[in-house]
Amino acid sequence: MGKTIVITGAGSGFGALAARALADAGHTVYAAMRDTAGRNASRVAEAEAYAAEHQVDLRTVELDVLSQESADAAVATVLSGAGALDVVVHNAGHMVTGPTEAFTPEELAAVYDTNVLGTQRVNRAALPHLRAQEHGLVLWIGSTSTRGGTPPYLAPYFAAKAAMDALAVSYAAELARFGIETTIVVPGAFTSGTNHFATGGHPAEQAVLPAYEERYAGLMDQVAQRLAALAPADAPASLVADAIVEVVDTPSGERPFRVHVDPANDGSEEVSRVADRIRAEFLTRIGLDDLLAPHRAAA
Repeated sequence: MGKTIVITGAGSGFGALAARALADAGHTVYAAMRDTAGRNASRVAEAEAYAAEHQVDLRTVELDVLSQESADAAVATVLSGAGALDVVVHNAGHMVTGPTEAFTPEELAAVYDTNVLGTQRVNRAALPHLRAQEHGLVLWIGSTSTRGGTPPYLAPYFAAKAAMDALAVSYAAELARFGIETTIVVPGAFTSGTNHFATGGHPAEQAVLPAYEERYAGLMDQVAQRLAALAPADAPASLVADAIVEVVDTPSGERPFRVHVDPANDGSEEVSRVADRIRAEFLTRIGLDDLLAPHRAAA
């Protein structure tokens, strides 16, 4: 049975791929993006063209995760247009690259704002509806950097994704008694098929860069090349979209808590397996094991 889904940051990359794949699977999908009448107008047109060509229910909605007002309006638009909301996919994110010292605290805060606080704004807009209906899925797009190998020059992004993962883990327990399920999809370093590296930001303050370039000349290019070399040539970014579709299509109560999509195998899955086991064991030890799975709404 088709679900109504909203995906943040769905103008390109994993979000756009997942929106199309979920629509192809028979769901009503709202590809959320900001500035739909301006900078992203062409992406809105592309989504409309895809929907018409493939005869699927793919829609777009204005949503800037930096604004609570925008998040509230987007959820209201979805509920008004589709009459339902079953799945929220937290995909919006922003990457920056460069020596960590070069970033001002304000620049780090901006990365955190998009990758972490943005999910909170969307949750505050969507969760009252999901709680009232006592079912739903909150699906978080994480990163293997949270627990896997982490190359340098990506620290603000990695720190924000780790914070988002921690938020997702706590939310999972706090939403279980409302019948709301949580899954964290954990992509590895896909260096093609997304715009992460192409649209990533850089430190505005340049004064410290020459010192790092002297000792770490060309490091960012080396990191990108070596990450690309680790992943099999036939590992497209669409693998993440496929994993999202599989999770959404899995019956409630049977969905995995965490799914890794990491062709490069940076070690995150192994570490996460231990961390998630410890979490389950700890909640059981303190008598809260019922929070490990969503409760079914009473008949």
